[in-house]
Amino acid sequence: MGLMLFPGDDDVTSPDVSWSYTGFSLFRQWLAQVAGFALAEMNGFGGDRSWSSVSTTLAPLLDHPDDDGPDLTPAQCAAVLPRLEAILDQRTLNGSDPVLQRRIDDLSQLVTVMRFCLAKEVKLIFG
Repeated sequence: MGLMLFPGDDDVTSPDVSWSYTGFSLFRQWLAQVAGFALAEMNGFGGDRSWSSVSTTLAPLLDHPDDDGPDLTPAQCAAVLPRLEAILDQRTLNGSDPVLQRRIDDLSQLVTVMRFCLAKEVKLIFG
């Protein structure tokens, strides 16, 4: 069982990205680390640090239930996407680190899905 993020356009040929729940957790931990904080310190992830104490446009993605919460609106995707694209642009493809390569591949797929959501003006579904 896992998690899939996909556009809410009811078209099965649209792009998607999927993880195991553990894989998605590791991906979000990596994104938080890149953003300059530890996800484990945050409220809802084992810590008591408030999300209002963190200044990141990634909050709608990071502070989100795995698959039982509201979908991300096109406006939320538009807010998150530039930061994800900047992270992707900053990362070099390093074939010697398979974990980093996996995170970059996942990020690239997520960016593709979010761009599609914005182009179609549809929600990003967590399913």
